[in-house]
Amino acid sequence: MSPFDDRPWLPSYAEGVPSDIPPVTETLVDMIADSVRRHRRAVALDFFGQTLTYDELGEAIERAAGGLRRLGVGAGDRVALVLPNCPQHVIAFYAVLRLGAIVVEHNPLYTERELRHQFEDHGATVAIVWDKVAPVVLDFPADLGVTRVVSVDLTRAMPWRTRAALRLPIAKARSSREALTSGSLARGAVDWRQVAEARRIPRSHPAPAVDDIAALQYTSGTTGRPKGAILTHRNLRANAAQGRAWVPGLAPGREVVYAVLPMFHAYGLTLCATFALSIGARLVLFPKFDPALVLRAMRTAPATFLPAVPPIYERLAKAAAERKVSLRSIRFAISGAMSLPVSTVELWERATGGLLIEGYGMTETSPVAIGNPMGPTRRPGAVGVPFPSTGIRVVDPDDPAVDRGPDEEGELLLRGPQVFSGYWNLPEETRATLLPDGWLRTGDLVRVDREGFVTIVDRRKELIITGGFNVAPSEVEEALVSHPAVAEAAVVGLPSPSGGETVAAAVVLAAGAEPDTEAIRQHARQRLAAYKVPRRIVVVDDLPRSLIGKVLRREVRERLLAAE
Repeated sequence: MSPFDDRPWLPSYAEGVPSDIPPVTETLVDMIADSVRRHRRAVALDFFGQTLTYDELGEAIERAAGGLRRLGVGAGDRVALVLPNCPQHVIAFYAVLRLGAIVVEHNPLYTERELRHQFEDHGATVAIVWDKVAPVVLDFPADLGVTRVVSVDLTRAMPWRTRAALRLPIAKARSSREALTSGSLARGAVDWRQVAEARRIPRSHPAPAVDDIAALQYTSGTTGRPKGAILTHRNLRANAAQGRAWVPGLAPGREVVYAVLPMFHAYGLTLCATFALSIGARLVLFPKFDPALVLRAMRTAPATFLPAVPPIYERLAKAAAERKVSLRSIRFAISGAMSLPVSTVELWERATGGLLIEGYGMTETSPVAIGNPMGPTRRPGAVGVPFPSTGIRVVDPDDPAVDRGPDEEGELLLRGPQVFSGYWNLPEETRATLLPDGWLRTGDLVRVDREGFVTIVDRRKELIITGGFNVAPSEVEEALVSHPAVAEAAVVGLPSPSGGETVAAAVVLAAGAEPDTEAIRQHARQRLAAYKVPRRIVVVDDLPRSLIGKVLRREVRERLLAAE
């Protein structure tokens, strides 16, 4: 029996949050159909001011499903989406699901090599791609099996005035146009309009079941090659319902959610493409995060709910202050993917008057499993408490059968309706991660206090083992950035000639600071045990990050190794 079986976190829930969500009985196809029925005339999608109502979205999904059916897409087929945020992305996502097929999301900025590896893994024969990426996918070898490439021009979903402005013969317009579209249909590609303007799928076409696979979402690959997490309709629908339950002050049909997070990432997919549309929100889509674009949208369709990451909150709050744009309409904000500094919370809440809380999750949990309460019981510094219908255990990292108690460090295990069913074509990886009784091994080391609040210590797989001791990179990074000359730091382990690893750090200096690595090391010695102090400190211009801003320690390690 786990010390946390009695769910000591329940008294900390915000008023009105249930301990459990109802059992999931509807698919994502049912969910979007229900939103269409309830909010027909409300705006569903907003792209640079061009809007689509829920009624129009429902019609677009049915037509696109009909078009994909004619391309040969059927139940169980994988369909690759390689798109930034745009209306076509949302329509394609639900059209694929309407057919009982499986969505596979991809980062459109990936290299040919990165995309090809994932296509080799999932075996999709149809790909719906950004027109700038279409030539890359069309050049895949025939043995990869991609038979249809559907090309999407984002600008066709924009207002005609915006499209006309992009065609002006001036450098700024040309640069903006080139960033958004290739301007032509690649030879051999199918125009998205042929799919989007097809005849509706017959009403009699079989719908998917709640336990059918909805999506393959590839993990970031921080510990090796990316793996395709299998997410069912039940997983994704449950997480959308959990998110809705977590914020009892939401007003269905009246919220405005900004999609600044990419929907090809698990975080953006759930918070924007499923959660937001499940409550009849107006989803304002941005192909990439640009403070100027966001602040312009705030003047015409002010946001009320903003899911993002800490750097976005900081940049947006500062830009709004400089341009004198009010953010006071944003009542709720949830941050994930990386640690949320208390200073960021204070800056954001001064700017908005609303709440900013931290959440925790991973691709394998669809993705959110833990959150700080949306109210006075929240605790900055902790990632929060388990979501409704979510259980946790803290165990010995070397033996998950041995439970740890309150305030004891151990590996976090999670269980709930949002937990995935395994990795695509990787049975051994699945068995190592998903225990027979449904508990998911997160690989994260945590402490959980007696009230159930979870604090992340570090990722077990990123721990540095030096001289037989474990070193948590985040602890060393915190010590380094406390030096006034260090703006950012990333700590990794490098192979040691004597075996094990040595601690190394890449640091970005604060503006105007002089590079004095010995002074930084001496500063760290005053705060850390000797074995934790980096043997090597390298000054760099910037740190490699994912598109949502998370520092990629694996790439830092590769760069330091290459520099040696």
